[in-house]
Order: sequence, then C-alpha cells, then structure tokens
Amino acid sequence: MSEALSRTMEIRKHVVETERGIVASQHRLASEAGAEVLRAGGDAVDAAVACSFVCGVLEPWMSGPAGGGAAMHWRADRGEAHALDFGMRAPAGLKTEDFPLSGEGAATDLFPWERVVDDRNVVGAKAVAVPALVDGLEAAHRRWGRMPWAELVAPAIAHAREGMRVDWYAALIIATATRDLARDPDAAAMFLTDGQWPRPFSWTGIAEDRIDQSRMADSLDILARDGAAAMHGGDLGAAMAQDIRDKGGYLTLDDLAGNRARFKAPLSVAYRDALFHVMPGLTAGPTFACAMRELAGEQLSSPELAYPAYARALFAAYRDRLERMGHDGEIPECAGSTTHFSVVDRDGNMVAHTQTLLSLFGSRVVSPSTGFLMNNGIMWFDPVEGRPNSLGPGKTCLMNVCPVLGETTGRRFAFGASGGRKIVSAVTQLASFMTDFGMDLGAAFRQPRIDASSGEQIVADAALPAEVVRALEAVAPVKAARRSMLPYPFACPSAVMDEGGRHFGMTETMSAWGDAVAEGE
Repeated sequence: MSEALSRTMEIRKHVVETERGIVASQHRLASEAGAEVLRAGGDAVDAAVACSFVCGVLEPWMSGPAGGGAAMHWRADRGEAHALDFGMRAPAGLKTEDFPLSGEGAATDLFPWERVVDDRNVVGAKAVAVPALVDGLEAAHRRWGRMPWAELVAPAIAHAREGMRVDWYAALIIATATRDLARDPDAAAMFLTDGQWPRPFSWTGIAEDRIDQSRMADSLDILARDGAAAMHGGDLGAAMAQDIRDKGGYLTLDDLAGNRARFKAPLSVAYRDALFHVMPGLTAGPTFACAMRELAGEQLSSPELAYPAYARALFAAYRDRLERMGHDGEIPECAGSTTHFSVVDRDGNMVAHTQTLLSLFGSRVVSPSTGFLMNNGIMWFDPVEGRPNSLGPGKTCLMNVCPVLGETTGRRFAFGASGGRKIVSAVTQLASFMTDFGMDLGAAFRQPRIDASSGEQIVADAALPAEVVRALEAVAPVKAARRSMLPYPFACPSAVMDEGGRHFGMTETMSAWGDAVAEGE
C-alpha cells in the first residue's frame, strides 16, 4: 500500500436514476452512445451493440472485435433469462510443443501457471485465440434488436475516424505496456511515439494527441455493412488471420468460421430470498454459483461480520475452479483486461455484458490489415499437460467473465465486472450486499470489498475497520490495499437496477472513465 497517497481525499460518484433506460459502462462516451440508441427507441440489445463497439475503439486495450466474452440477457415481456457465450477457442493448428516450460517458476501475468519460454502464451502472435465477439453481438441483435445494425456500429466508426484522445489516464495505461508493445511493429506504430516511447500528454489538458485508428474505422465500416460474416468467413477475417500467421501465429479463416456465438440455458442459482442467473460452462458462472452456495451456509448478521464468510466461500470456490474446471472434464456445479457494461431499457429488458482481450492490450499484437488489437486468449490455458484446463488445439478457453442477472423482492438487477480473477470476488460480494443487507446500488458500490482470488491471501480494502481485518486474519494472511484509479487492487463493476419501475445505474467509483448515462441525459 502506497504511503504517499492522500488519506483525506474523497472520490465519489452518484447513482443515476430515471424512469427510462440507462447504460453503465467503463467509458463515458460508450455509455452515451448506448443511451442515445435507447433515446431513439432502441432495445437494450441495440444499446449493448453500440456500447460494445465504442468500448473497443475508446478502450482498445481492454476489448474489441478481436476478443470474446459472454452476456446475460433478460427479456421482461417473457420473464426469461438467456445466456450468450461468445468465448474464444484455441486455433485448430496450435502446437503444444511450441509452448515449452521455462523452468523459471510461475508466470508474471494473471494466472499462476508455470512460465512458458519467451512468454509465448502471453505475448505475441502464438498467444492469439479465435475471437467471437462480433458474432455474439450479431446473434443477440438478430433475435431482439429493433434498430438497423449499421446504425449501431456507426458511433464506433465515427470515434475511430476521429481517433481516440490520449488523456492522462490513457497515457498511463499505454506506459505500463510500452516494452511489450514495442515488440510488435504495428502495435508500436499505433500506440507509441516513434515506435518505442510512451505517448506524451498535456498536464494542462490543452494539447491534444490522438491515436490513428483510421484502419480500424475502415474495418468497422465493413462490419457495419456485412455483419459478422465479414469476420467469420469473409475477406476481413481472412486478412486478419493472414496477418497473425505472418507474425508466427496459428489463426485461420476456418478457425474464425467455426467459432460462433452460442445461446445456452443459464445457470440459475437460488440464494435465500433471491435468484441469480449466470453463465454456465467454461466461464466464472459456476464459480459464482459455488461461492453463493457456500455463503448460503453462513450466518450473515451484518456487513462488517460477513467478510470472513466471504473469504471462506471465495477460497472454496476458487479452489474448485482451479483444480477441476477444464475443457475435457465434466463442468462441476460447484466449481485482466476486460470491460463490463450493463443496460436496462424503459421496458425493463436488461443486458449484463462482459467482453475482453484477456490481458491488458491482449497479445500486444495489432493486425495491420484490420487495425484490430488482438487477444491473448491462449493464456487462459494451463501450459502443463494432463490437467483439466491444459493447452490444446481447438479447445475452448476457460474464461473469468461473470455477467450476472439477479432478482429479489421488488428488485431486479444486472451487473458484472472487469478484473480477471478478481471478478468473482467482486460480484459475489455485490450480490450479498444487495440481497442479504438490502443495499441500493450506491451503498453496495461504496461498501469496502475484499479479494480472495489468489487462494492464499486476502486483499482487504484499507477502509475496513481494524476488527474486521483481525477477523479476516483468522481465515488467511491479509494484505491491505487502498482503492485507487491506478492500479486497481480490486475488480471494476458496473450495474443497473429496476426497482418499482424506477431504473438506477452505477459504475465503480475509482473508474476514471466509467459512468452511467440515462437515455434522456
């Protein structure tokens, strides 16, 4: 914990409230794009498409068309939850022998896997998995969308034509990955100064620097006209795949054609007087379900006394996830770089949508033909052979994403978070705050949280009282961390809620760009 940070400064956000629709995302302009769609009469799904594409332009290191993810959809007219999986997959031509262990211990990125020689499963073209985000957006739009697809992609095209503005926050993010970005000429040309230096920015906010995203704008224009087919069987996908093979990766057009979005029956989790709907299969949904089942056996008399119970439930859930979940085995019921947004429209339809490149800047590789920053989904696999989630050709990636739909007496909400392995800790506690203790969105987001994703120690918000910390120390070693804009010691959630016909939206307090925007705002 930094001793230099101010102890008297307070950062707050207010809850957005309206009778109409709301979009809550990690980028204000993406939320505005989605809210404008709602104002024009669009469905929550239409707003999600617009928000998703703008996120990929203005938060390119978190997500984009060359990524994947999952979404939970609530259809108010039928009272039904739908799970939509657009996760990534290992290319069919992947060679496991290309990923020898280095013998240098654990990797340094998001997972405790053994380190691979040259970090090939983390950085570079060999780390690129098969994306499916665009197909996921189109699958939902095809089923429920009201507005023309091209109109929904248009805001992202406009932002890409203008180029993402590099403010202090963007400059700091880019600076953290400068060394790896410099290894790929196309990533270096897009994000760095003279191909090797962090981008400068004006402390006064007067000077303006923008990233050249004109090639990305051209590719988005193709997607606006031709839809997901351009990526999953068309010339755009073929060019992107060829770029990755030219850089030493495995991606092919056949891989893209074969990895399509899939609607699935949601995993429904009863918890006390509440019901949650999450993603099944190779996501963090089963891990959330496990944590909530563990938590149901605990007595939670107050938020302050609940933290040790949260830690025990999360440790059990993460242990089950890391030991048992994988592509080849049965998925047990108890089992980075990402962005999450949540949408509610005036009719009460909801979307909880999480999309990702996995690591910050994904593989740190840009496809020059498309202008897309590529994912590093291969890092989701354990590089050690013979384990449930071991690396292999054609295997489905085990994602950390956990979009959630929840309902309790008089309330319905959609939420999720970014933050890799930290996501489940965040959404589990938010679920408990809102159902066990009746907190509204503002109170739930302000409440201090813990993270137990390491499986060995608890990272606790430094704002927690000393007696709470002592109780946590009886469960596992505790490390205190202050919530800050950078770095993020905890996950970054976004949520919307429907209560008595009034709609509410909120984003993580410490998210510098994140905001909830009402459709009339």
